[in-house]
Amino acid sequence: MSEKYNDIYRIESSRLQNWNYQWQGEYFITICTDQRFSFFGDIEDGTMILSEIGKIAESEWTRTPDIRPDMNIELDAFCIMPNHFHGIIIIGKNEYNRRRNRRDAMHRVSTVTHRVSTLAAGTKNRFSPQRKNLASIIRGYKSAVTMYARKNNIVFKWQARFYDHIMRDDASRQRIRQYIENNAANWYSDEFFTSRVP
Repeated sequence: MSEKYNDIYRIESSRLQNWNYQWQGEYFITICTDQRFSFFGDIEDGTMILSEIGKIAESEWTRTPDIRPDMNIELDAFCIMPNHFHGIIIIGKNEYNRRRNRRDAMHRVSTVTHRVSTLAAGTKNRFSPQRKNLASIIRGYKSAVTMYARKNNIVFKWQARFYDHIMRDDASRQRIRQYIENNAANWYSDEFFTSRVP
């Protein structure tokens, strides 16, 4: 799906075509801070030391299943890094996806990591409405962290988009878990590494 930005530039949708993000699935997500600034803390001797906003990012993520009990959400491995967040989130069978014909994620879903926009008001998606799905979960999470920062006069901003990867088998799940668990230790060789501070 193509749309125009400022009525000039054509941009392609970053969502996986023919996949409804309300469907049951296991998703590996990455959310970056604005300009990849190190808002969330620092790595010291291979260990992540969380800043105040980093602690809030962690606590808000762990609250996600409790805030949205109707979506049957489970959290798996996750980590807060200086300028980004990685997490595995599982959307189980619930009242919003039980009547949908779900694609077979084991065999028919791309393993490519997709950059996904947190849709702005007025943006349309073929699987509407844009609620009770992965994007709405991430939108709510990002909003909660941002609201805390504003209320407490903490300089902080998210990147506008997030990345997702639909996990299709145990091997993928184990590989991603290991990547998450080793992320802090491998920080200086990580693709997201930067020493930028706001």
